[in-house]
Amino acid sequence: MSLIEPEIEFVDRATESIRYLEHGWPTELCRWHAHEEYELHLIVATRGKAFVGDYIGEFEPGTLYLTGPNLPHNWVTQDFSAPQITVRDKLVQFNDENLRWLVGAFSEFSALNPLLGESRSGIEFVEFDPTVAEARLESMRDSSGPERVLALLRFLLELNSHKNRKLLSVVTFVNNNKNDKLARIGTVVDYVVDHYSERLSVEHAASKAGMSPSAFSRHFRAKTGNKFTEFVNRVRIGQACNMLYSTEDQVSRICFEVGFQNLSNFNRQFLKMKGITPTAYRETARRELVANGNGGGRLQA
Repeated sequence: MSLIEPEIEFVDRATESIRYLEHGWPTELCRWHAHEEYELHLIVATRGKAFVGDYIGEFEPGTLYLTGPNLPHNWVTQDFSAPQITVRDKLVQFNDENLRWLVGAFSEFSALNPLLGESRSGIEFVEFDPTVAEARLESMRDSSGPERVLALLRFLLELNSHKNRKLLSVVTFVNNNKNDKLARIGTVVDYVVDHYSERLSVEHAASKAGMSPSAFSRHFRAKTGNKFTEFVNRVRIGQACNMLYSTEDQVSRICFEVGFQNLSNFNRQFLKMKGITPTAYRETARRELVANGNGGGRLQA
């Protein structure tokens, strides 16, 4: 079992499909956790470390995130000299099934599909106006019923048009239509996730997708935002992150177990993607996540 396996949060949707929350710091509500709901999360005070899937990065006031269903996350304030904060986070949680039903009923909302797909990796909306974000969240706080639903949809459509989006963790795809190109690319993505430790070539991947190597490379980059080799490295580094904080294995062993052929390339790719060395990542993840309460109690945010 992982040393920092996320707690699973159950969100009761019996009374409301969109839940608004805010809390301060420190609080027992902040834990490394996951839930079935999407979460739009705005930091309004303090600075610290953001943990989203295998991603570790910095947050500050005004940082806005969208996390998808079952994606583990936590935000750890590191300004230990700061007094107790009454409100550090403002957020809303909403259900995937409800949104999918809406898209099915009103095809115009299918424009949200790319955003929802990206959220499964976690998104940071870089340079999104924090005043606008806070106002949008507060409009949901101060409304109810259909008005709250409409406020969420307006905000999602606004975020969907924001181009400066940073994906945080390893990309995942869900698509059940086996006849279109996205589904075939998704099949290759699933194959990479299951076989990341093996030798993976563009030619082999193209064959699995039923495309020529050149067509596959073009479509893969268009659908994922990555070249195939870059995506393979992302998956391998993501798996390495999990092994770094959930096992005692040496970095060199992890390097080869996730599919890299030499340690120097592994270290170079890890630093490029995470901005931190594998050893520092292990130390940071364990220190911040375990020390800040991996366990105990029912989670709310």
